[in-house]
Amino acid sequence: MKIRNHIDAIQQDGERLAAAASRAGLDAPIVWCPGWQMRELLRHLSEIHLWAASHVARTAVRAGVSELEDLEAAWPDLAVFWPEDADLIEYYLATNANLVSHLDSAPADLDTWTFLPAPSPVQMWARRQAHETAIHRFDAQSAIDSVVPFDSAFASDGIDEILTAMAPRYNELPLESAVTLAVHPTDAEERWTVTLGPDGIDTVRTAQHADLTLSGTASDLYLAVWNRGDDSAIEQVGDLAVLDIWRARHRSRWPRTRDEDEARAQGAAPVR
Repeated sequence: MKIRNHIDAIQQDGERLAAAASRAGLDAPIVWCPGWQMRELLRHLSEIHLWAASHVARTAVRAGVSELEDLEAAWPDLAVFWPEDADLIEYYLATNANLVSHLDSAPADLDTWTFLPAPSPVQMWARRQAHETAIHRFDAQSAIDSVVPFDSAFASDGIDEILTAMAPRYNELPLESAVTLAVHPTDAEERWTVTLGPDGIDTVRTAQHADLTLSGTASDLYLAVWNRGDDSAIEQVGDLAVLDIWRARHRSRWPRTRDEDEARAQGAAPVR
């Protein structure tokens, strides 16, 4: 997908998330993030947006660091942790608009810290923030039982990001032997085969024989690999335990420094 598509998605899904939060209220539980209410979801994503923007705008105090004091130094006018509940939704929208603005104005040859493979830093940050926002938009809309499905091309891009960029960051898993998972969208041409084993996670962009094959719309598969959604919406052929292994062993991790990120790779982090 083009950078422009990702930036537009950040803005559009941010607005949808805010609308869902307004309808549900800040005390609404977020079922896909155990222990969170809408309040925590908005706070988390606001902080993530500020963290990303600090690298895109080259105002980050330390590469990769996401401590609150660093964000306060980067964004003294925005890093208010946290505004009163009455202001929280508008505050989230302000952090979203700030991120969009800096991605819009970032030079194509921007040189800044990244933590996932991508053709360029701008593309990495735009893509990562687009899918971060999209998944949490789903979380927020789930609280009001009014979820808008994802566009097939966007969902396929999100599946590719998590399977080929995020998951392979694990270089060790507590497994005795390898298992394989194939992901086949019915409304897109892309195919992925994921191997989870003692040496971590590896993904190839081809259809291969696998212990378990998941098929369904790209939107439903996108949610499935993000440990969300309704399993009845996807077809599972093979060893059903493989999906349980994926969900138990893969977690989204928000890096703070490269060294810390590598050290944390051996342990589970909260699902986000």
